[in-house]
Amino acid sequence: MTQKELTEAILQLKKQKNAIILGHYYQRDEIQALSDFTGDSLALAQVARKAECDIIVFCGVHFMAETAKILNPDKKVLLPDLEASCSLAESCKADDFAPFRAAHPDHMVISYVNCTAEIKAMSDLICTSGNAEQLINSLPADQKIIFAPDKNLGGYINAKTGRNMLLWDGVCTVHDALQAESFIKLKMEHPKAKMIAHPECNAAVLQVSDFVGSTKAMLNYIAKTDAQEIIVGTEPGILYEMRKACPDKTYLVAPTNETCSCNDCGYMKMNTLEKLYNCMLNETPEIILSDELIEKAKQPIVRMLDMSQQLGLIK
Repeated sequence: MTQKELTEAILQLKKQKNAIILGHYYQRDEIQALSDFTGDSLALAQVARKAECDIIVFCGVHFMAETAKILNPDKKVLLPDLEASCSLAESCKADDFAPFRAAHPDHMVISYVNCTAEIKAMSDLICTSGNAEQLINSLPADQKIIFAPDKNLGGYINAKTGRNMLLWDGVCTVHDALQAESFIKLKMEHPKAKMIAHPECNAAVLQVSDFVGSTKAMLNYIAKTDAQEIIVGTEPGILYEMRKACPDKTYLVAPTNETCSCNDCGYMKMNTLEKLYNCMLNETPEIILSDELIEKAKQPIVRMLDMSQQLGLIK
């Protein structure tokens, strides 16, 4: 089928099966275009929780679909490609993390939402890149904390809050590969441009950026800044939403290095229209989690949502 035929077939299946299609900001343009909602992983899971549907089709990576299932245990959650994993989530295996956690029994475990259901189940609190600083600041100053799995985000929060959290040695390979030299070179070529970066980037990139924030925060920033050129330090799938929100601006993607002009996430791009069509047609691959794992993993997520509401971060 052509792309147009696939799109029409997908929309027909969505209607027939009372399904909702959720697309992460890093997905292919054509998938974002036909998604009912686009956003970051947690925002999409929250949307799914409120949606009146029978099937949730999550166009993202595996841990995101897991989070949707944890928050929506009674709904069928599908992922177009079950192999769409995440380098950050993969960097923190449950079998490795369990003894690390046990070796520090006096530490509270705060995990970034970009982790597996098993790691969530071992955590006391989940955070996002958008609320991590506020949540951690709300805890007692003497509270000992393990932060997993992203050492770059954890290091950034340590610097912002003055904490000394114990960091798990994990990274998103896409963000971590970005180099400050690439940003500086682009800045020299475009001196009026503003540089923005996701906090999953390494410290050197964050230090040379004009703004550091989550995907949602970056979208808010470009809408407010007067700059007409934006140097973007994150997965380039976000450009679809940026161009839709502010089409009059120019977006420059910082290359990973001189030999690679892109920084696409291979896992995110594994989802295609054809896979999405087959997924909806056959209602597989489906995310299956045990009731016990769902209950354990849900507790730190609910705690995050409750704390965020108390802090006025969400309504």
